[in-house]
Amino acid sequence: MDSLIELTGIRKSFGGVRALQGVDFALRAGEVHALLGENGAGKSTLMRVLGGEHIPESGTIKVRGDEVALRGPMDALGKGIAIIHQEMALATDLSVAENIFLSGIPRVISWRALNRRASQLIESLGFSISPGSIVGDLPPAHQQVVEIAKALSHNAGVIVFDEPTAVLSVQDAERLLDIIRTLRERGVGIVYISHRLDEVFRIADRITVMKDGSSVATVEAKSVGIDDVIRMMVGRSLKALFGEDVERKPGKEVLRVENLSDGRRIKDVSLAVRAGEIVGLGGLVGAGRTEVVRMIFGADRAKSGSIFIQGKKVRINSPQDAVKAGIGLVPESRKEQGLVLDFPIRVNATMSRLAPLVNGFGFIRRTAEKAAAAKLASQLKIKAGSLNDPVSSLSGGNQQKVVLAKWFHADGDMLIFDEPTRGVDVGAKTEIYSLIKSLAADGRAVLVISSEHLELFGLCDRILVMREGEITGSLEPDDYTEEKLLKLAMASIAAPAVSNH
Repeated sequence: MDSLIELTGIRKSFGGVRALQGVDFALRAGEVHALLGENGAGKSTLMRVLGGEHIPESGTIKVRGDEVALRGPMDALGKGIAIIHQEMALATDLSVAENIFLSGIPRVISWRALNRRASQLIESLGFSISPGSIVGDLPPAHQQVVEIAKALSHNAGVIVFDEPTAVLSVQDAERLLDIIRTLRERGVGIVYISHRLDEVFRIADRITVMKDGSSVATVEAKSVGIDDVIRMMVGRSLKALFGEDVERKPGKEVLRVENLSDGRRIKDVSLAVRAGEIVGLGGLVGAGRTEVVRMIFGADRAKSGSIFIQGKKVRINSPQDAVKAGIGLVPESRKEQGLVLDFPIRVNATMSRLAPLVNGFGFIRRTAEKAAAAKLASQLKIKAGSLNDPVSSLSGGNQQKVVLAKWFHADGDMLIFDEPTRGVDVGAKTEIYSLIKSLAADGRAVLVISSEHLELFGLCDRILVMREGEITGSLEPDDYTEEKLLKLAMASIAAPAVSNH
């Protein structure tokens, strides 16, 4: 089959660093071609070459068999190539219709015609979104639809999706995959970049794996498994992805929650976690998992229910109360809730427990702070130029490690992780899994929320499943299957679930 797009021998460097080292990549019409690799492998750089944002030092680009020189994003768009980045390029204060046709709005505008064309494009994708709505008021899934409609308004025959489901719920991600299947049926060529491998195997026809700026292999998706692809990416198997299993014997109960409710969405949630135990909290997005852990941590107020730490009932009205009780929370959104991005790495890593770092006059001893931060950075393998650098300068995986460092330093007995590996690559995931297991091996109690079922299966000793603010049941390792987890996540609640040991 002839290629719609053909990249051959693409090379690109930035300040002496070779980002792309002679990469070959081809895309056919009517196929979904997944592009996989760890962060820094060169995937996004290659797609920026295809999108005209980077001009390669050598190599050729062919579109429908003709060699082209792409001199900018509008040049690429003119040839039918659209890139939808993870950080969406929308004007949030303009309407849906204005965003879709922003680059081609005539001087004299017929708003009725513009809105009608916008509605037709959106409806062709199976959605109903008012063309007059302000984009900034839309949920992420609908903003994604606007981006796709914008690409289709330019008659794009090639659409690149870079981590398109990173900010979407499970339900919205499924709808996006349906849109991509529809585009494929229309003959559009799709390049799909994602860290969610289960998703990739449901949507991709072919897979290309990149490593260190080079293409490792291109394979038919149906001819390989997740294990094969992980091995190509990082040289390790799926089992090795979750790190070494350390012998752990659950000890005394650290956390017990009884009949926790917020009076609205969360209804009589009860659970318990023991020392040395990793308990998963599964369910669909919107099931109430994050709301439960925010109440346990004191970030939101519970209307009723009790929380016990080490068998003693505690009152937690704020995160400060939670930290004093020995509870730490790695939040779902590390940038908004877990870090102070402009502050140095050393400050972020140690801010959860300042007492050991403060002198008799109440001032922080910089030498003690630096020593503590250096020890944490070494322990968690944080890759940074200097611990004085702002935490915003780090990769997503290293930022997440700084959030972990904060709670290692706090030295509490109960740690809660909400989507601990969201947006980080496979290599960083392995390191984070090992750190979580080491915390449990040290006798900490660990509660993990994850929307990635493979993550829950590979990491947890047992999994509690939520639906509509209630726990519907629990799974033991012998019961770990997607089907059983989803059955509980979507089941009606017939009887109280056994959620504690």
